[in-house]
This record gives sequence, C-alpha cells and structure tokens, in this order.
Amino acid sequence: MDVRVFERREDARSLGAGVVCWPNASFVLSEFGLLGELRGVSGRVSAMRRFSQAGEELGGLDLGRLDSEMGFPSLAVLRQDLMRLLLRRADELGVRVEFGACATGVDGESPHGCRVRYSDGSEAEADIVIGADGRMNSVARAYVLGDNRPVYQGCVNWLGVYDGDPGEFEAAEIHDYWGVGARFGVVPVSSNKAYWAGGFAAPEGPAARPDELNAVFADWPPLVKRIISSAASRQAQCLGLYDHDPPTTWNRGRVLMIGDAAHAALPTSGQGVAQALEDAWLLARELEACPDDPTAAFANFIPRRQKKTAGITLGARGFASSLFCSDAEACARRDRDAARTDYDAMAIGMATGWSAGLPIGPA
Repeated sequence: MDVRVFERREDARSLGAGVVCWPNASFVLSEFGLLGELRGVSGRVSAMRRFSQAGEELGGLDLGRLDSEMGFPSLAVLRQDLMRLLLRRADELGVRVEFGACATGVDGESPHGCRVRYSDGSEAEADIVIGADGRMNSVARAYVLGDNRPVYQGCVNWLGVYDGDPGEFEAAEIHDYWGVGARFGVVPVSSNKAYWAGGFAAPEGPAARPDELNAVFADWPPLVKRIISSAASRQAQCLGLYDHDPPTTWNRGRVLMIGDAAHAALPTSGQGVAQALEDAWLLARELEACPDDPTAAFANFIPRRQKKTAGITLGARGFASSLFCSDAEACARRDRDAARTDYDAMAIGMATGWSAGLPIGPA
C-alpha cells in the first residue's frame, strides 16, 4: 500500500504539552514496534492522587493495578517526543509526510477515486482518503457530515511544561487538584520534569490572558503556585475546550474520518491519543483483510469503534461538567464522593472499558 501523509502544520511541533499513553495506547505502540523506544523518552506513572484546591487528599488510584489488569504500562511523555518516534517510524516504513499542506476540500466521487485540494492550489488523487484532521477544522468531517461545528464546553485549558528540582517528581505520581470551577493537573515525565494543565470555566471568546491563570489559582497548593510562577508558565498555551456530538456516520464513500475528526473527546477523557492510535491499528488490520475493497474495510471498522469512542466522548463531557462546576455546594458533594470512591474497583472498571475491542485486559 502506497501511503502519503499531508500535514497542515509547517513542522512537527504540536499543540498540547504531554500525554499519558495509558495501557491501551502502549499496546498499540507495542504493535507498531515502538514501545521500547517510548520507554526511553517517557516516565512510568505510579499513581494518580486527587486533592481539593485546599490540598486535602480525596483518594488515589494505584496505576500499577491498572497496568497489571491490562498487561501494558502507563507511560507519560511529552507530545514532541511522541511525535518524533512516530515520524521516525513512518520514515522507516517509507511513508512520506509532507508538511505545510493545508487541505481546503475533498471529493470522494472523482472519476479517479478521491481528490484533495490544498491551499496552494495543488491537488492530490488517491484511492481512499483518511481524514485525521482534528476537531476544529476537519475538511473530512465537513465532507462526510456536511458540518464541522465543534461544541464549546464552557472552559479553557492552559498547558505547559515545568522543569522542577532534581528528584521533585521521584514518586512519579500524577496530582489532580479539584476546585470550584477549576482544575489543575500535574503529570511527571521524569524525576524533574512534568507537564501540567490548568483549566477553568470561561465563556467562549478570545483566549484567556496569563493574569487570569494567576488569579484563578492564586491560593491553590504550593506545587500549583510554583508551576504557575515559573518561567514555563509564560510559554504556556491556552486552548478552548471543544468536542463533537458522536456521529452515526464516519465515511462518505471512500473518504473516512478517524481520530478527533470522528470522535473528539475532551481532555477529561484522558483517551484522545489512545483512541486515535486504536483507530490506526484497527483500520490497518481491516484494510489488510480487504485489500481490494476499502469500503468493505470501512464497513467492518466503523461499528467496531463507534460504541467505545461515543462512550468516552460523552463520559468526558459529563466529567468536565462536574470538574468545572461553579456551584460550591455541588463541588463539595463531588469531593466527598471522590473521598468515598473504591479506587480498586475504579481501576478494574477503567481496565475493562479501555480494553474493549483489543486483545488485552481482564478476561
């Protein structure tokens, strides 16, 4: 199969700071022959601890239990490092990635198969088009569904990378702080480096200003204040949080959308990268099984992915509404519920859900 990748960005830089490759993502990267290299540029996270904005512990999840149930590790990595691994693997496989190619339209009913138009006036023809072009401006989604209006979910997220003191994150624990209308997460990728995300409720509109970030988290625990006051916070990115209602259609003829174009979930899912990787892994298998009939491959692929991704999207939306709730009494009830949670049962539930459709996880 001759594969060409067209990327709208000018280079491999990416939005976002880092990701956790949960065990289902690690499984796919193992299938791609990249798990060993991923271990070399990531950190294995040991636990996820929840706190109130006052620093009171609300409970914790033993990620060793999750990893054991699923059979693969949870690895935190900077996005730029993950991108480098994937690009190098694509190059090894002879897959050409063309940067700065911004698609403006697609036609899946060309006499020669499919045709994609680009902003520089050029065109490309292909037997099939896989649109993995994101949640905000997906040309594939506009073609398949006739609409590409993402749904704003009432909050923004500041993202950055923090260089800490030697050994500051030796415990390799994710810290997740919950407040009233706000949340702050810290994920270590090594003993002295972490990526972080600070989110809070905000109306849709111009990007939030850095002084708003400082104001929202001014009286939060020391680690949060230390990160925000660091030089890294001045280089942080601010993104509005958007998703899409789960669609019932993923393709139109030989044009298929995958990843965020098909099932954009909020960051509260923790599964954006994992679900995109699962798409790629399963789609490759289906295309290999139906080499002469890609529409049959699509027909096999789509129902195997829709239920899982829709559940993750809607679950993330519900979790976000709880995390970014501005009702202090409701947030206090949420925190009390978190403190009473059976985290062992949660680990088993996560393992069961995230393993769905994969040859891993609980029997």
